[in-house]
This record gives sequence, C-alpha cells and structure tokens, in this order.
Amino acid sequence: MKHRWKSRAERLERYLVGLIQERQPSVPLSRGERLFLGFLRALSRVYRLLIQFRHLMYRKGLIRHDTLGCQVISIGNLTVGGTGKTPVVEVFARELQKKGRRVAILSRGYKKEELSWGTRIADRLFLRARLRPPRIVSDGKTLLLDSAMSGDEPYMLASNLPEVCVLVDRDRVKSGKYAINKLGCDTLILDDGFQYLALKPRVQVVLVDRTNPFGNEHCLPRGILREPVKNIRRADFIFITKSNGTGIDDLKAKLRAYNQHAEMIECKHCPRYVQNLYTAEKLPLEFLKDRRVVAVSGIAVPKGFEQELERMGANILKRFAFADHHRYSQQEIIDIINGAKLAGAEAILTTEKDAVRFPRLDRRDVPVYFLRVDIEILSGEEDFRSCISRICFQ
Repeated sequence: MKHRWKSRAERLERYLVGLIQERQPSVPLSRGERLFLGFLRALSRVYRLLIQFRHLMYRKGLIRHDTLGCQVISIGNLTVGGTGKTPVVEVFARELQKKGRRVAILSRGYKKEELSWGTRIADRLFLRARLRPPRIVSDGKTLLLDSAMSGDEPYMLASNLPEVCVLVDRDRVKSGKYAINKLGCDTLILDDGFQYLALKPRVQVVLVDRTNPFGNEHCLPRGILREPVKNIRRADFIFITKSNGTGIDDLKAKLRAYNQHAEMIECKHCPRYVQNLYTAEKLPLEFLKDRRVVAVSGIAVPKGFEQELERMGANILKRFAFADHHRYSQQEIIDIINGAKLAGAEAILTTEKDAVRFPRLDRRDVPVYFLRVDIEILSGEEDFRSCISRICFQ
C-alpha cells in the first residue's frame, strides 16, 4: 500500500514538474490546466514578495546573520534541481583540503530519513531541536551513515572525500558550530546555501545551468526560481555549468546586467569512467561504445544523462526515469534487471547519485554500472585558483 501511494505521488510530481516547466509546448493545455497555472502564477507573486521581504529583514539587521569566526563558503543555485552542484561542491572541498584546510560540508540532507512526526513536534514544543546533535555522515576518517540516514548527495560527497567531514542538519549554524568545536574544522562549505541566510558566508558561489538558466523566469511554484534572477547580485563567483564552450555570450550579458563584480567561471561536466556498482570494477568510457544498455535514473534532468550515454556510443534499449531522489526498492531493481534481460541488454547504466540509492542484491546476471562524472573548467581557471588561495590565506 505504501509503495503504491509513493508511486502515485511520484507520477503526480513528474506530471506537475513537466506542466510547470512547459516541457511539451506542442501539446495544448486543457482549460483546467490553464486555470491551475494561473493559480500557481498568483502564488508565485506572493512567494516572491515573501522572499524579498525576508532578504530586506536581514539587510536591515532586523534578523541577524550568525558568524562562526571561520571561513564559510556558500555554494548554491537560483533554481531548483539540475545544475550539477554536487561535483562543484566536491572540487571546492578537495582543493581546500589539499591546501591544508580542515573542511566540513554542511548539508540539509534533502530526502534523508526523518525522525517521526511525534519526535519532531516534541522537539519544537520543548525546544530540544537545538540540543539534538547533527548527523555526522563522515568525521573525515570514517563513513558513519548510509544514504538513507544522510541523503544521497551528502553520502556521495562523504564517499568521494574521505578526509572531509560531512554533517547533515536543517540548522546549519548548529552543525557548523559542531564541526568547529568537535571536529576541529576551520573551513565550512554550505551545500545548497544561497537561500540559507542564517549563516553569513565569506564567499558566495552561485551555479547557473547553461541549458536552462532560469526556466520560465517565474518563481516557485509557477516556475523553478527559488528567488528572483536579480538576486544573483549577491554572488561573488558565478559558475556557468553544463557548458560546451560556445553560445553563452547572451547569458553572460544577462548575468552581468545584474552583477557587475562577480567572477564568471565556465565549466562542463565530464564523464570519467564507468564503475560496477557491486564489484567496484572501473572501466573506460570506451566500454559503452555499441553496448546495448538500459538507462535508469531518478534525477531532475534524466534526458541529459541519457543523451550523454548516447553521445558515448551506447545503444539504449529501455529507459527508466523516476522522480528526483527516488529511493529504489528491491522489487523495482529486480523488475529492471528482468526487463533488461528480456530486452537483450548487456548492462544497466545509472548515475552516481542514483547508485547510492540502489539496494544491494545478489543478482549479477546483468551487470549494473554507474557513470562517474566530475567538472572541467573551460574558462576562469585563474579566477577559481585565486578564489581558493584567498580562502586559504585570508
């Protein structure tokens, strides 16, 4: 029953996201859909006013930022989902750690396993939430939690950065204090921190997806903007992600109209290898050429992942696209493996972010691989190195 309800909820989520983002412009909208979008547009205006009022309260000092006396780097987005933020967080953390910094990544842990409703209500009523310690995904030595308890992105970061601390809590001021006092950290990275105003950063990094910078330029819930585009003026560095090295002059001009001072860094996400999910065997990307595969993803933009596989020569026989952050059940993976066998697939391919949510099975009849991706800076490399140096030696 629970699985059926979850499946229906995810189908509704995919339908609403597709409707809001106008993914099928050639399909005429029904009268009900037009009315619904009009209602969302009205809510969007209210949301925008509330967001700007919140910023005003912080600017005027009516609500105070916390400062923790150490370097704080915020890395975030203007939009929801799909900018490729996790590899950028990873490269910042790795470079800072190489320079001798004791780094902690502070994450909200989106879609992690939450405490029960009763416990959360009691925490609020009796003011216990501030006393409950954050979840320590990694203390910089040992991986301590699984992806269910930490969320898939924090778990992935902790797995790839064994000498970096990763903490999860909605209250990132609390987790920042814990990282400093208990784990000896001197540099904090706010994962998805652009809208987190309670902790004041020294460096504000904002990511913009070249392929879909601002959606339809409406704020939530009518569009994908978390706040108006003009608020990018707060950024110190703007990373233009998913670039191909051309055709971004108009985007840069638009960004520069809102922000005259930020350094702009252009990067692309590069596949490096495929790795067997169960044996950890790494294979070169040439493995995919002319390979009959099944693509499985539960990410914001599955089409980008599938196109990347095809670009590398894979022949995709079947595609399974789930809602973003979907947590797979054993039965779903069994059904996918059985479907892959019937289709004559030689391998199942998924994303690294999805791989941490796959249950471990004994089935090995169709191998399961994930695509390892990191970033390559196309322009602005000197600005990036300068940023790292300033953080380390300020």
